[in-house]
Amino acid sequence: MDRKYVYKLSAIIFGLSGLIFILGVLIPIVKYEVVSRQKYPVLISPVKTTLGGVLGWELKDSTQIGNWFENKEYLYSDVNNLSYTLSIPILNIKDAKVIFGGQDIKKSIIHFPGTALPGKVGNSVIFGHSVLPIFYNPSDYKTIFSKLPTLKEGDIIEINFDQIYFRYAIVSMFEVYPEDIQILEQEASNSYLTLVTCVPPGDPRMPRRLIVRAKIIPFN
Repeated sequence: MDRKYVYKLSAIIFGLSGLIFILGVLIPIVKYEVVSRQKYPVLISPVKTTLGGVLGWELKDSTQIGNWFENKEYLYSDVNNLSYTLSIPILNIKDAKVIFGGQDIKKSIIHFPGTALPGKVGNSVIFGHSVLPIFYNPSDYKTIFSKLPTLKEGDIIEINFDQIYFRYAIVSMFEVYPEDIQILEQEASNSYLTLVTCVPPGDPRMPRRLIVRAKIIPFN
């Protein structure tokens, strides 16, 4: 076979492979953007945002929870190694470890220090990592929240805190910008659970946050 032909064929194959890879990354992100603009037509943003924060041009290590905030310092506070587990049956997430005040979300889900403990009056805020949905693995903390956008109101989130079980039903879902830290505010009326992840899943710019808010279901 002619060597030039082989080189040309190899170049075409590598070029097509690269194009397929790029499309495989971009298509899910673009698809999410289209769907999210319909699902969340008004981006909740009571705080004035900056252009850099909105567009997220600066790429950060999204596996370190301290890089998730624009206007708030994250203080690592692994208090007494406090942890509990979280399950989302519809996403096949079972007994995922949640660490209070942890830092590395490759190793666990993180409970933001200063927010309410599960079952208590207030707002328990939990952060988890997401990647492209095709890599979703419910037992891998680097991908564990990748399918959070598929949840809907009424879906159940389960918490096992020190052998006490709590069930929460999703009441709302919305998006915020990274500098909007109102999601950490506490509730005085009931016990709420807030799940947070970066969206679109797999976008390294981390331009927005998806917020899944759930309310405790009273024991019968």
